[in-house]
Amino acid sequence: MSSSAPSLDWYCVLGNPIAHSRSPWIHARFAELTGERLHYEARLVPLDGFADAIAQLAAGGARGCNVTVPFKLQAVASATRCSERVQLAGAANTLSFADGAILADNTDGLGLVADITQGARFDIAGRDVLLIGAGGAAAGALAPLLAAGPRRVVVANRTLARAEALVRAHAPLAMLQKTELLAQSTQALEHDFDLIINATASSLAGDAAPVATQVLRPGSLAYDMMYGPAAQGFLNWAMAGGAQARDGLGMLVEQAAEAFALWRGVRPPSAQVLQEMRAAATAGAGLP
Repeated sequence: MSSSAPSLDWYCVLGNPIAHSRSPWIHARFAELTGERLHYEARLVPLDGFADAIAQLAAGGARGCNVTVPFKLQAVASATRCSERVQLAGAANTLSFADGAILADNTDGLGLVADITQGARFDIAGRDVLLIGAGGAAAGALAPLLAAGPRRVVVANRTLARAEALVRAHAPLAMLQKTELLAQSTQALEHDFDLIINATASSLAGDAAPVATQVLRPGSLAYDMMYGPAAQGFLNWAMAGGAQARDGLGMLVEQAAEAFALWRGVRPPSAQVLQEMRAAATAGAGLP
């Protein structure tokens, strides 16, 4: 257990890279506002060291952890039990440790949809949606997106086979929702969309966008799951194409709130925390 807080329940976020993560501040603020006693830290995990990191956490008394790029698919294999969301997505971002068991869940899509519908005040129902990417982030997002009732969802990925696999896994849910669900390669996109979601790590690599500008409609919402400076290239690209642009800071806060509620049984005031973070960034102080 972390030596800095020996008497507290402790949690962490695992990733590579991880220095940019604001999850420790968010969870500390949630704890302060709800009166929960816990310690939360960020841990850099070697690319080949995820299984060892989970074993150390479980043996060391951790109560849970969040999982970010690039370990969301590996997180599923580490679990002894998986939620229905994880079973469908094949990816997990939240692990809970209790009585020798590891429960995997996925709060990414819930956080994404909450920020789009409540934060951006964008109604997904009846809209055409482009989901770019077919990795763990996209997998976690697709089911909640379908549950919001869009008219059509296209999953686009450089490797078409991965997009097709994700679509096959979600085909029954899409049929239930009466949503058209398709897979395409990013190079073959020909139509524009109401909502464009970048679920790739292209922003971390400094790329503006993994698709052509023709996917944008005037007034469409272009959403990057990344946030802060990493997302700025995508946001500039979207605004230059006449779209509304939003980064994933709200998604980060909302998915963290879902994880916090799973771990602690208390729903934190996510809107207040997001407002505080946006205000700090606007004031030039940067994200806390």
